[in-house]
Amino acid sequence: MISIRASPKTLSYNSNYLPTLRAKLALSHSNPQQALDTLEVAPPYELGLPTLCFTMPNLYPVYLRGEAYLAAHQGGKAAAEFQKILDHRGIVLYEPIGALAHLQLGRAYALQAPSPRAAPHIKIFLHSGKTPTPTSPSCSRPKLNTQSCNEN
Repeated sequence: MISIRASPKTLSYNSNYLPTLRAKLALSHSNPQQALDTLEVAPPYELGLPTLCFTMPNLYPVYLRGEAYLAAHQGGKAAAEFQKILDHRGIVLYEPIGALAHLQLGRAYALQAPSPRAAPHIKIFLHSGKTPTPTSPSCSRPKLNTQSCNEN
């Protein structure tokens, strides 16, 4: 028998990338249980596997698992998955799932029972996309020195 050593890239594809795509496909066909089954291979690698050129961070399987639990009306398990994303912001960086985790966590809390814990997370999500004000440093524009242009 020939032994083939798995490269880190192969491991990343088989434990993160492909299960994530298959789970998303299962969710698009309204099959949350199949999505959960597909993602069973990911947990041992979610927090330690290097990403592939920052195109798919490790916590995308966590996000899709949370979505699958929401689709299966299991709010408690969904909340745990979305909280895991919020607890590991250094891995998520600037990916959209960082902001979306707040919205989905609010939905998971609301699914469990009417709870005051849902509203703050939804508000955080809604405020995370605000555009900067004209006085914020990111919107300040350099001022042109028009006086020196008029002197000639």
